[in-house]
Amino acid sequence: MTEFGMPWPGADIGTQAEAAGAAAFCTGEFVDHDAYVTVAGMAASTTRALVGPAIAYGFARTPFAHATAIRSLWAQAPGRVFAGLGSGAFSINRDWCGVPADRPVARMSELVKAVRTWLHAENGRPVHFEGEFYRIAADVRAPVLGRIDVPVLLAGFQGRMAAAAGRHADGVIGHGLFTDGWWDDVVRPAVESGARQGEGVRRPLEHGWLLTAIDDENPERAVTDIRRMIAFYLTVRTYDAFAEHHGWTSQVQKIREAFADGRLDDMARSVTDDMVEAIALCGTTADAAAALRRRRGSIARDVAYFAPPSFMVSERRRHAYARSSLALLPSLGSAEAP
Repeated sequence: MTEFGMPWPGADIGTQAEAAGAAAFCTGEFVDHDAYVTVAGMAASTTRALVGPAIAYGFARTPFAHATAIRSLWAQAPGRVFAGLGSGAFSINRDWCGVPADRPVARMSELVKAVRTWLHAENGRPVHFEGEFYRIAADVRAPVLGRIDVPVLLAGFQGRMAAAAGRHADGVIGHGLFTDGWWDDVVRPAVESGARQGEGVRRPLEHGWLLTAIDDENPERAVTDIRRMIAFYLTVRTYDAFAEHHGWTSQVQKIREAFADGRLDDMARSVTDDMVEAIALCGTTADAAAALRRRRGSIARDVAYFAPPSFMVSERRRHAYARSSLALLPSLGSAEAP
């Protein structure tokens, strides 16, 4: 059964959310916030919820850097940490981070193995890994290691990366754009295919972002904010196959034309009602609860994160959306809620 959480909304809302039944918190990262530093704050402000990055940029750090950050978090919140890694856009890796990102599926698959080598390292034993992209030959004499079993998940939007998540990692993290059809037709079959080729003994985990904007006083604004967020995501050609799968290529073309001209309102208007219905939970609390009931069978099976829109949305409004999404948690929902 799916449990629910949210991207970390800060300590004040986060503690309210955990008390209300939120089972997990996650964070992304960008130029102004580091994923692992944010997770440390999450761990310090919570007592039982899962915490982890969803995602941290995989190639921007060495396996050693990922593993030491994860191990530090585990010491702070033992048993509550997961690690979500993503390849990131090629241009971000090249132009922002200054690191290679060619052959991302192969590179990410090997990164998972190398990070696990450090996470599973035992005291008193050399740490060895030899791959195409990473090499580890460490003789750590200090008694600071010892195996920890932290779930490592991969952001898998396209089929090949989703298959890698099933084969080499512990599961997949779904993007905020994911629809029921994308989960069922593309991602799950790929993850399951990868898992059959791997050595895992349990079903791959599924975490996923779920775009959510609730405003009972101004539901139209909440829907508009969702439209802007969807439009902003779809300006990136990475998602062309997603648009083609749903028959949304004409809408995406209009979105990109408006974006190129700086017509943000036209971007939002180019996102049609069927796109909003398939992707997001928005409008009034009752609207969002009904949408969640309708989609309950195909959202992420383990953890779904009620994620407020962030494009052209103030921090204050994002926090308001985070608070309003608490009404969707089973412990607080009315008879009309999921």
